[in-house]
Amino acid sequence: MISHLRTLLILVGLSVLETCFGGLASAQTPPGQGGAFQGAQNEVVAPSESATASTRPGSQSPFLGSVPSGKASPEVLQLSLKDAIERGLKQNLGLLIGEQGTRSARGERWKALSDLLPNVTTRTTETVQQIDLAAFGISVPGVPKIVGPFSVFDTRAFLSQPVLDFKALETARAARENVKAADYSYKDARDMVVLVVGNAYLLANADAARVEATQAQVKTAQSLYQKARDMLKAGLTPGIDQLRAQVELQTRQQQLISIQNEYAKQKLNVARAIGLPVGQEFVLTDKMPYAPLESIKLEETVARAYSSRSDYQEALARVRAAGRARKAATAERLPSLAFNADYGDIGIAPGVSHGTFTVAGSLEIPVFQGGKVRGDVLRADAMLRQRESELEDLRARIDYQVRTALMDLRTAAEQVSVAKSSLELANQTVTQAQDRFAAGVVDNLEVVQAQESVANANEAYISSLYAHNVAKVLLARAMGVAQEAVSQFLGSR
Repeated sequence: MISHLRTLLILVGLSVLETCFGGLASAQTPPGQGGAFQGAQNEVVAPSESATASTRPGSQSPFLGSVPSGKASPEVLQLSLKDAIERGLKQNLGLLIGEQGTRSARGERWKALSDLLPNVTTRTTETVQQIDLAAFGISVPGVPKIVGPFSVFDTRAFLSQPVLDFKALETARAARENVKAADYSYKDARDMVVLVVGNAYLLANADAARVEATQAQVKTAQSLYQKARDMLKAGLTPGIDQLRAQVELQTRQQQLISIQNEYAKQKLNVARAIGLPVGQEFVLTDKMPYAPLESIKLEETVARAYSSRSDYQEALARVRAAGRARKAATAERLPSLAFNADYGDIGIAPGVSHGTFTVAGSLEIPVFQGGKVRGDVLRADAMLRQRESELEDLRARIDYQVRTALMDLRTAAEQVSVAKSSLELANQTVTQAQDRFAAGVVDNLEVVQAQESVANANEAYISSLYAHNVAKVLLARAMGVAQEAVSQFLGSR
C-alpha cells in the first residue's frame, strides 16, 4: 500500500514537470520566427516535452539542470524555499540559455535595422598597370600600342542611405516585436524556474517528512519487539509474537533505509536545479505545513492570468511580428528610393592627386519578379495564421490550467483533511492495540496490523499535503505570478 501511494506521489511530481515542460515550447522557437529560445530549447517548458522524455539521458530539460557556482563550504547550508528560488533564478541552466536567446533576438533586430541606417565604407587602392591598346581595338598612328606601366592611387569613402524602403521598414518593426517576444519568453522562463525549483523543494520536503514518520515507526516497532521479548521471557506469550515483532521491526528498518536514500537523491535534484556547489551539504529549513488558501474567484483569476502571464504576452507579440513580416513581404512590390554618394582622392600617387565625388539617387521599381513576391506573401501569411492559432490555443490552455489548478487545490485540501483524520484514528488504534496486547487480551498481530495502518495513513497524509502545496504552485504559475506568489502561497519566509 505504501509503495502504491509513493508511486502515486512520483506520478504527481512527473505530471507537474509535464505541465511545466508543456508550456514553453512555443516560447522557444528561433528569434527569426518570433521566439527567444533556440536549439535544444525548442519548447522545454515551457511550450512540448513530456516529463518522461525529459528524464531520459541526453534529453533532459535544461530547466532541471544548472551551472554550479562557487566551491562547497564545510558548513551546512540552511536552505529555505525563498533562498532556493533566488539561487535558481541566477544559476538555472534553462534560464541562462534563455538569456542568450534574448541577446540573439536583439542581434536579429540590429541586423534588420542595418537596412534602414546609413552604410559608410572606405576603400584605398594603389595599382600599377600596363595596357595593350590593340586588345581593346584601339590603333592610332603615332601612339604606342603599349601604354605604361603607370600607377593609379585612389582613396574614397562611400555612403549608402535608404530613403524609402517599405520592406526594410516592416522587417525592422517585425524584429522589434520579436525582441519583445524574446523578453516575455525570458520572463516566462523565470516562472518555469520557480515552478521546477518549487516542485523539487516540495518533493524533498515530502521525503523528509516520510523519513521522520518512518523513524517514528521504527521506534514503535522497536518498542513492540522489546515488549514481545520481555513477555516471552516471562512466559506470557508464545515465541511467534517475538518473531512477528522482529519481522515488523526489520521491515520498518528496510523502509527507513530506502526512504533516506530517496531523500538524499531528491536533495541532489534540488541542488542541480539551483546551482549549488558540487558536494555542498544543506538542510531544508521550510517544512511547508498545511495552510488553506483564501477563496479565489475563477473569473478574476482567469482575467489576471491573461494580463500577467508572460507566455500569453509573448504570443501576442509573436502575432504582431508575423503581421509585420507579412506586410514586409507585400512591400516587395513597392518602389524603393536610395541615396548614394562617394568622395575621394585619385591620382598617380598620394602626393599627386585630386579630389573627386559622385552623388546619385536611385529609384527602383519592381516590374516582374517571377513568383518570388507571391511565394513570400503566402509563406508570411501562413506563419501569421499559425501564430494566431497558437494564440487562441494558448488562451484556451490558460483557462484550462487555471480551472484545473483550482479544482486540484480544492480536492487536495479535502484529501488533507481526510488523511489527517485517518492518521489520528490510526494512532488511536495503535495505542489501543498496544494496551490490549500488554494486558494479554490479544496477541501482537493486532498491533502489527495497526502499525501498518499508521504507516499507510502517514503516507496518505504526506502525499495529500504535497499535492495541496504543489497545487498552490501550479495555481501561481497558471495566474502568471509564480515569482511573487509562490512563497506567499506556501508560507515560506
